Amino acid sequence: MAIPEQQILVCQSFRTKGDPKGICHKQTDGFLQYIEEEILDRGLDVQVIATGCLKQCENGPVLVVQPQNWWFKGVTSTGIIDAILDGIEDGEPAADYLIE
Repeated sequence: MAIPEQQILVCQSFRTKGDPKGICHKQTDGFLQYIEEEILDRGLDVQVIATGCLKQCENGPVLVVQPQNWWFKGVTSTGIIDAILDGIEDGEPAADYLIE
């Protein structure tokens, strides 16, 4: 398998044993599959990765696009995901959702 041009990291709140899980995983049910399907439909060269806690709980749910290092906050709907994917296609981040 070739190395993808970009990666989307989706916080799934995994933490070390004993630490309580964050909130991201509770608000992103079904998002991984939706993102994967949209990537295929759009023909993007992007890999989706579920991550441990990204330590941005106050901004959650959080999604990160690499290698651009775009960090997005409040990713709570497919509409926001669509805006982020549109930004990947256009080469500009969805500014309304960037963590700054």
